[in-house]
Amino acid sequence: MLNRRNFLSSAVTSSLAIGAGLAWRGNLWAQLESLPAQLPDRSLFDQNEDAYWREMRKQFLIPADEIYLNNGTVGSSPAPVLRAVFQGYETGEKMNQADPEDYPIWGYAAWNEFRDPLAGFVGCNRDEIALLRNATEANNYIANGIDMKPGDEVLMSDQEHPGGEHPWNLKAKRYGIVIKKFNLPKPLINPAQVLEVVQAYITSRTRVLFFSHITTVTGVVLPAKELCSLARSKGIISAVDGAHVPGMMRLNVREIGCDMYSSSPHKWLQAPKGSGFLYVRDEMIDRLWSTIATEGWDEPQLRAERFQRIGSSNVPALWGLRASIQLANDIGMDRIEHRQRALCDYILTAMVKRRAISWTSPDPKLRCAIATVNVPPIVRMDLENWLWKEKKIRIRGGDPNKLRLSTPYYLSKDDIDRFLDAFDEYKKSKA
Repeated sequence: MLNRRNFLSSAVTSSLAIGAGLAWRGNLWAQLESLPAQLPDRSLFDQNEDAYWREMRKQFLIPADEIYLNNGTVGSSPAPVLRAVFQGYETGEKMNQADPEDYPIWGYAAWNEFRDPLAGFVGCNRDEIALLRNATEANNYIANGIDMKPGDEVLMSDQEHPGGEHPWNLKAKRYGIVIKKFNLPKPLINPAQVLEVVQAYITSRTRVLFFSHITTVTGVVLPAKELCSLARSKGIISAVDGAHVPGMMRLNVREIGCDMYSSSPHKWLQAPKGSGFLYVRDEMIDRLWSTIATEGWDEPQLRAERFQRIGSSNVPALWGLRASIQLANDIGMDRIEHRQRALCDYILTAMVKRRAISWTSPDPKLRCAIATVNVPPIVRMDLENWLWKEKKIRIRGGDPNKLRLSTPYYLSKDDIDRFLDAFDEYKKSKA
């Protein structure tokens, strides 16, 4: 079992663990040791919900005076996840595995000990899951792996992340496929608007429908199940970018009915950076070419495992991914989703009262934990820099005036009020 004494002892004996590196390790361990060793008891939630979430906030290394409103870019890994990563290193780096062929960097493993909990968390079979580094990598596997001819069409929204859009742009430039984009209203009022516009764009040449389950631009939750059903009825492959979904809201890929699903659990599930996955529906696996070829690339019996065979890999990150899933299960995804929706509603309502223009849907079912607003004439980047330098508040947005405000469960309404007060102060200074 990993502990501070063993870790530091190993570090001292290493010729690399000297100077600033050793001091850094000691400081990190001191911080982790200062955090609670156990999660708050679940019964506290029923007694005092706010107290429960205040205790959960203590699991993060984010300083107490900092407010973090940017899980939409990347989440902070809490103590149980960080401890698991270090345990993965300790277990692997001793090089004393019982099987002399079993190395911690081995890139040709099934990794079922990591795929099993992930498959259970997202609602599929482990043979349909490949463990990758992020949604961008998974989206590239999808775009590169689907057979298409010149003139074949990919239909996508105008709110895709560059890591979702550009793999298809590369394929278009190289092979002559056609990218067609449908416009999403800002804000989206109801699901019927999306279904109608997608239906209107489908032609006899449409081969793939690619869209974000939750868009990076506005945070709108698209009707993924209905869109995938529409695609299936037309014989079109459905590929969903779910970078924001795991850890933000409950996910079951089988219920959605998509053919492929990509994600980055380092956002809302707070897994280690560089941990992602690709889901491929079993009936589709043999239709997807491998992008990286090494041992096993052409062995159908491996199912989706062949897509995660890339050579030496960061196995300790998978330890952290597994721990992040366990943490979400321990807290309860229903509790997490309800909390994050409530905080999002709170900050969105407050910003609209301040005459911000909402791009987030007025329908609560079409939003979860991202509130996107426009605040002209305030320049987003000027506000972002001022908030961090003067108030220790991190936000993210888009030029010229868009703010994307993320509401992870460990925030409090007091944190949000502090942001709102700072926003008011900045706005007044620019009047």
